[in-house]
Amino acid sequence: MSGHSKWATIKHKKGALDAKRGKIFTRLIKEISIAAKSGGDPDTNPRLRTAIAAAKAENMPADNIKRAIQRGTGELPGATYEEFSLEGYGPGGVALLIDINTDNRNRTVSEIRHVFGKNGGNMAEAGAVSWMFHKKGDIVIPKSAAKEDDLMGVVLDAGADDLRDDGENWEVLTNPSSYEAVLEAVKKAGITPTSSSVAMIPQNYIKLEGQQATQMIRLVEALEEHDDVQNVHSNFDIDQKLLEEVAT
Repeated sequence: MSGHSKWATIKHKKGALDAKRGKIFTRLIKEISIAAKSGGDPDTNPRLRTAIAAAKAENMPADNIKRAIQRGTGELPGATYEEFSLEGYGPGGVALLIDINTDNRNRTVSEIRHVFGKNGGNMAEAGAVSWMFHKKGDIVIPKSAAKEDDLMGVVLDAGADDLRDDGENWEVLTNPSSYEAVLEAVKKAGITPTSSSVAMIPQNYIKLEGQQATQMIRLVEALEEHDDVQNVHSNFDIDQKLLEEVAT
């Protein structure tokens, strides 16, 4: 069972995305700017195309997207962002892989180290946990939106690797290169995903209960609150009911 997809669903239910739209816009603008460094044409830059699609899904104005691209290509002045990953452990030995976009590496590393220490975790050396994750397209779909056989036909024909039963949801995994085609096929079939992204998916999961579960959610929330954190990937698994109780 996939803890990260459950967590994505619960954040959606909480309305956290709407409540923090300004922060989401900041993160999306950083991603667009960094992606645009490799070229400002989304037709020839898959990463930029994905970033623009994510921004549009959050109703970001077209002018904001255009300016972010121009800052990335150097047409407009702006902060120079560096991207890298940080690794660490949470309660119960859970692995954490954190994507960072920042204009001040030393400050960010220091602040993330503080977040870990304050919430029952600790930073790890590069490579300590990254080997536990694989980059995959990850599309989470409510079971109420599609029957398994129907969905399987749609996603496998479009190039998906796997369809998993994840409690209240279906989780579709793809090769990153197939992600856009599979997501488009899902939408064309009239199915609306709860969440979709190219993410680092763990090979296995660690079950957490009680105090460790509570502490883990607090740690993830604190990391996600940091302005320089783009994504938090983890291999925790927590029962749906407990996850909802802790999250609220």
